[in-house]
Amino acid sequence: MDPRAPADDPAAGDATAGDATAGDPAAGDTTAGDPTAGDPTAGDATAGDPAAGDATAGDPTAGDATAGDPAAGDATAGDPAAGDATAGDPAGDPVSGCGPLLFLQALQRLWSTRQLRQLQEEAWRGFAALADPLAGLLDMLDGSRGWRGRGPSLEAWVARELKRWLQARPHPGPPQGGPGLRQLQARAVKILVESPPALVEPLVSIFQLQDADRSPLLAHVHRLRQEGRFKEAVVLSTKLRLQPHLDVEEMSTPLLLQDKLGLVERYVDGFPGLQRRLLSLLDSWCRPGFDVHVVARRHPQAAWRPDRLSPRVLSRQVLRLRERFGLDPALCPHVVTQQRLASLRYLCYKRLVERSLSQESWVEHVHGLVGQNEWLQEQLLQLLASHDDAAVVAQCALDLSLPEGRLPATVVTELSRLRLQGSAAEAPSEGRTDDCYQLPIAREDIRFLASWEDLARHEAELLQPGQVVSVDLEWRPSFGVGGRPQASLMQVAVEGRVFLLDLPQLLSPARGQEPQAFSQLVSRLLADPSITKLGYGMAGDLRSLGASCPALAQAQKQLRGSLDLLQVHKQLRVVDAPAPGVDGAAGPRGLSLLVQQVLGKPLDKTQQLSNWDRRPLGEEQLVYAAADAYCLLEVYWALCREPARFHLSGDLGRSLRPGRSEKPPLPQQALAYPQQACNCDQYLKVSKDMMKQLVRLSGHREGPGRTGEEAAQSEDELETGSAPEEPPGPCTYDPPCRWLEEADLQTRVPATLGSGAQLQLSGVPAGVLRRPGLRHFYCCTGCGKVFWEGSHLRRVAANFRDILQMAPGIPEPSQALGPAGSPS
Repeated sequence: MDPRAPADDPAAGDATAGDATAGDPAAGDTTAGDPTAGDPTAGDATAGDPAAGDATAGDPTAGDATAGDPAAGDATAGDPAAGDATAGDPAGDPVSGCGPLLFLQALQRLWSTRQLRQLQEEAWRGFAALADPLAGLLDMLDGSRGWRGRGPSLEAWVARELKRWLQARPHPGPPQGGPGLRQLQARAVKILVESPPALVEPLVSIFQLQDADRSPLLAHVHRLRQEGRFKEAVVLSTKLRLQPHLDVEEMSTPLLLQDKLGLVERYVDGFPGLQRRLLSLLDSWCRPGFDVHVVARRHPQAAWRPDRLSPRVLSRQVLRLRERFGLDPALCPHVVTQQRLASLRYLCYKRLVERSLSQESWVEHVHGLVGQNEWLQEQLLQLLASHDDAAVVAQCALDLSLPEGRLPATVVTELSRLRLQGSAAEAPSEGRTDDCYQLPIAREDIRFLASWEDLARHEAELLQPGQVVSVDLEWRPSFGVGGRPQASLMQVAVEGRVFLLDLPQLLSPARGQEPQAFSQLVSRLLADPSITKLGYGMAGDLRSLGASCPALAQAQKQLRGSLDLLQVHKQLRVVDAPAPGVDGAAGPRGLSLLVQQVLGKPLDKTQQLSNWDRRPLGEEQLVYAAADAYCLLEVYWALCREPARFHLSGDLGRSLRPGRSEKPPLPQQALAYPQQACNCDQYLKVSKDMMKQLVRLSGHREGPGRTGEEAAQSEDELETGSAPEEPPGPCTYDPPCRWLEEADLQTRVPATLGSGAQLQLSGVPAGVLRRPGLRHFYCCTGCGKVFWEGSHLRRVAANFRDILQMAPGIPEPSQALGPAGSPS
C-alpha cells in the first residue's frame, strides 16, 4: 500500500475542513491507530490517546482509571515486579527480556484478538524491560511495514502508548542536544517522512523532533505540498515549529482557497511577522479588480471555494484578524478603504434618502472618511451625482468644496444660486420636528452635569427610592474605522427632569476622585431594586458603559429592578399599524418606531449620528439626548395605563420583582397564524439581503467542517437599514409583523434573537436565497424557525383540512401560498 494514499490525506475529502487536527491522533482523530476502528462494539474512536481528549476512550483500561498503569494509583497492576502471577499470558511472560521485534510479535497476538486490557499491561511491562525504549520503538518501525498501510496499525498504537508510558514514569533518555539523541532523531525523521498522520504526533513528541535537523523535515514539507497534501504540510510544520523557514504565502494560499483560514491562523500564531504578511496577503485579495481565479489557477490541486472568497467575506476576515492580532490598520489599506466606502454610502443614504441626518453631522463625518483619498472623492462625486435632488446635492458640494467640473449641470446651477445668496440655507427637510415626538419638559429642566459637585447636588433626585428612571447612552459613531468608541454622554431621566452626565469629564483620570465617585453613584442606582430602571437595549448600553468605565465592567450583574423596553417592543402588538418600510420607503425603526406606535409620533433622529465628543454640545444635541431618554418614561406610563390596547397581559408596573430584572409579560393571543411551530404567533420579517448575510455567517450551507471564523463580525459595522433594497411586490402572504432590526439580534453568530431563540438557518436551502421572486422571510421569535413564501402551508392544510382551524382573515389554502417552513 502507498503510505501516501488519499485516505491518509486529511486534505482529501476531509469532513473536518478548517481543523488543524483532522487526521491527527493527538487531536481527536476518530480512527487513526485505534485497534477498535471498524469494530461495531468500540464505544469510542480515540483509542488509548490521552491527547485526544479522553485518556481512557477505547483504551484497554477503559472503565478502570488505574488498571495496568503502575503510575496511576495501583502499585501492582500489570507490574511484573509486583508478584502478579496472573497478569499476562498464563503460560509465561512472552515479553520481558525479548528484543523489540519479538516484543511486537507478542503484542500482535493480543492485538488481533482485541484483548485490549491485557494488551496495554503487556505493552507497559515490555517498555520497562527494554534497555532503550526509544531505540526499541525505532527498531520496531524499521522492522515492520504494518504502519505504512492505510488503516489503524499496532505500531502507531504502540508509539502512542510509549508516549503515555514516558509521561507516566519519565525514562532517563539521551541528554538534550547530545549525540545519542541526534542519532535517534535522524532515524525518526526518516520514518516520519513516510508516516501516516496517526504516527506523526507521537514521533514528534517522543523524539523532540521540533529540535531536530530541519533540512530533511523541510524537504518533506515541500514534498507534501507538491503532492497536494497542503493541510498535512501545514499541520506538520506547525507541530515542528518550521514556520520561520517557510514562505507563508506559499503555505497558506492553497488553504485559503479551500476556506481553511482556521488552519492558517494557527500556523501563524505566535509569529508576529508572519501575521503581518498574512494580513497583507488577504488585503491584497480585496483590492479593486482583483481576480481570485488567477490565484486558483496557480494551485490546480486545491479544491477552492469561490463563494467564500468574495471581497465582502474577505474584508470581514481581514478586520477580524487585524483585531485579533492587534495589527496596524496600515497593513490592510484596501479593506480600510472599502470599509470607508461602505460608511460613505451609509451616510449618503441617511442624509439624501432617509433625511435622518443633519447636514452639519453629515459634512463632519464625510470629511473624516474621505480626507485626501482621491479614489474615495471620486466615489463620493458619483454618489452625489446619482441623487436627483439638486438643491440638497448642491448644499453638500458647497459644504465639502467639491470641484464643479465633476457635478451635473443642474447641481452646478443650484450651486451658483447658493453662492449668490451668500449663505447656505439648511435643506428644507431639516424642519420637520413638528411631525416628531416633542419633549414635554421645559429647557431649564435639562441639567448638564460635568463635575462631582453637580452630581452631589442632584444625588437625592437620582437615587430617590421607589421612583422610575430611564437610562440611555450616546457616543460618537466610528463607522468601524476608529476602533471601539467610548461613551460620551449618559442620560438619566426622572419624572419632570433629565440629567445629562458628561462622561469624558467625570471619567477623566485628571479629575482625581471623581471617576470613583461617579462609578459608585451609578452602581448604587443600578443595584437599588426599589428604583425601576428603564432602557431600550440595556445590555448593549451597559457593555459600552463598562468599556468606558472599568469600575462598571460588571454593571449588568449589578442591575436589579430593570425593564428593557426593547424586549417589550418585541412582544408588542399594534394590529392596525402597518409594518414599517413595507412600501420600500424609509420609516421609523427601533426606539423611534416604539415611540410612534405608543405615543403617536416617531423620534427625530437627525442628531443620532452627531459628534457626541464635541464640547460644548449643540442645543439640538442636548434636546435630542433628553428626548431619547424621557420618551422611555412616557412609553412606560402609556403601556402601564393601557396594556390591553397593545395586547400585553397585565400591568408592566407590577411585572417587576425586587432584587432582579424581569422579562416583560407575554402578550395576549392577538393573532394566530396556521404556520405555528411552537405555539407562538410572534414573527419578524427579515429582508432577503439580511437573511443572506446571516446564512453566510452561520456557515450552515458549507457542511459540518466550518471552523467558525465567520463568527467574527464587527459590532461597529453599520447597515443601511433592515428594509429590502427594492420595494417588495405584491405577495399572497403578508402578516402584520415588523422588520427584523440589528437591535433584535442578541448575537449574529450564531444568529440569536433577544428572546434567546436561535434562528434555524440550517433549514434555509441555498436555492431559496437565489429565488428571484422571493423578497423576504419570516422568523418565529419563540423557536427561531424560518419561513418563506412557498407551498408548505398549502400542503399541510390540504392534508389536515378538517383539523386546521383557520384564523379570521387568513385565506384558504387554495387561495394563497403560506410561508414554507425549513425542512425538519
